[in-house]
Amino acid sequence: MKDAAINIVRRLRDAGHTAYFAGGCVRDMVRGVTPHDFDIATTATPEQVQALFLKTVPVGVQFGVVIVLEAGHQFEVATFRSDEAYVDGRRPTGVRYGSAEEDAQRRDFTVNGLFFDPLAGQIIDFVGGQADIEQKIIRNIGEPRHRFTEDKLRLLRCVRFAANLGYEIETATFAAVKEMAAEIRVVSAERIRDELVKIFTRPNAGRGLVLLEKSGLLREVLPEVAAMKGVEQPPEFHPEGDVFEHVRLMLDVLPPEPGVVLAFSVLLHDVGKPPTFVIADRIRFNEHDRVGAEMTADILRRLRFSNDEIARIVTCVAEHMRVRHVKEMRPSKLKRMLARPTFRDELELHRLDCLASHGNIDNYTFLCAKAVELPPEVLKPAPLLTGHDLLALGVKPGPLVGRILREAEELQLEEQLRSREEALAFAKRRCAELTSAA
Repeated sequence: MKDAAINIVRRLRDAGHTAYFAGGCVRDMVRGVTPHDFDIATTATPEQVQALFLKTVPVGVQFGVVIVLEAGHQFEVATFRSDEAYVDGRRPTGVRYGSAEEDAQRRDFTVNGLFFDPLAGQIIDFVGGQADIEQKIIRNIGEPRHRFTEDKLRLLRCVRFAANLGYEIETATFAAVKEMAAEIRVVSAERIRDELVKIFTRPNAGRGLVLLEKSGLLREVLPEVAAMKGVEQPPEFHPEGDVFEHVRLMLDVLPPEPGVVLAFSVLLHDVGKPPTFVIADRIRFNEHDRVGAEMTADILRRLRFSNDEIARIVTCVAEHMRVRHVKEMRPSKLKRMLARPTFRDELELHRLDCLASHGNIDNYTFLCAKAVELPPEVLKPAPLLTGHDLLALGVKPGPLVGRILREAEELQLEEQLRSREEALAFAKRRCAELTSAA
């Protein structure tokens, strides 16, 4: 991929244009990290870029941006520019093409304002980005409040970069974030969601949660999670402290590159505790799993998550307390749990829940063994009966059909029905019993 990016720079240079690698890829190269993608900044206009390359996509021509397709990869090629006035807190009304230095000065943070000449092997730094990378600091380019006023999403991006990179936020920059936190509300739910996903599915997710809370952004974008702060838990089960601290610890021990479902199941699994907090014989959170599942669905819909992601995360939240009883479960119930599409995420959620509290993972070990012991065809066997079988036996269409099928499935999972013949015999007998009782 890097070679293809260098070829784009070389072709632009051969045509008489200045061209550099820009932004995050340069930051990562300075950090000694292999970039995932390469952006290119140039003096060439979008029209000139399109004329030079065979395959292009004019995704943001009005802002000087063209996608170049090269060697099976996509590269964003942008014209050096400065921005016109921002009026909606998200994007400029227009751009004016300019120099590399003007382009650097319009960017958000110093660590993202670097250029790299891959042909000369030289870093071009107009904003002090190299020094801030060396000192591990996130700092605005220019006056912080002005820079955040231009694009309010930068408030979240500031926290995200500090968390993901393991950097500190420079004092004036963080003061501006805290002062302006409420203004994040002008940003679309989709853009907020995308930043939250990057915070919680990348390194240092627990620190990301802490920075969101300290900055005041958490109460603006996830007030239900902010409410966990200071909610005590019974020390015999949660020696780590309050609900917020418990979730932070879980986020800290997430596996590398967790999926969205696992990350947000961890974040939201105890979101029902603040509204269900009571003190009886001890601190209790009665039905917090059910309440939390309902709250989770509302939160994820508000943030425009996909229906599939919502369904899976809600299932994990709703079911997370049932793992306590797996050793006493009937075989049919245990098999249904193991067969759920969300089982692997539920299992990992339980492991993290234990590690961030009492540390006992006996139920996790038990379920891991059962998952190996029971193959898919045992967990979800082909049904021995169908609705057509029952209709052929004379059962009238209606609720009775569904009830008998469910009972037969339960017995099949319990291994009390092992053949079609046994299932048909059960259906005849059960139909007679239920009909006479009616």
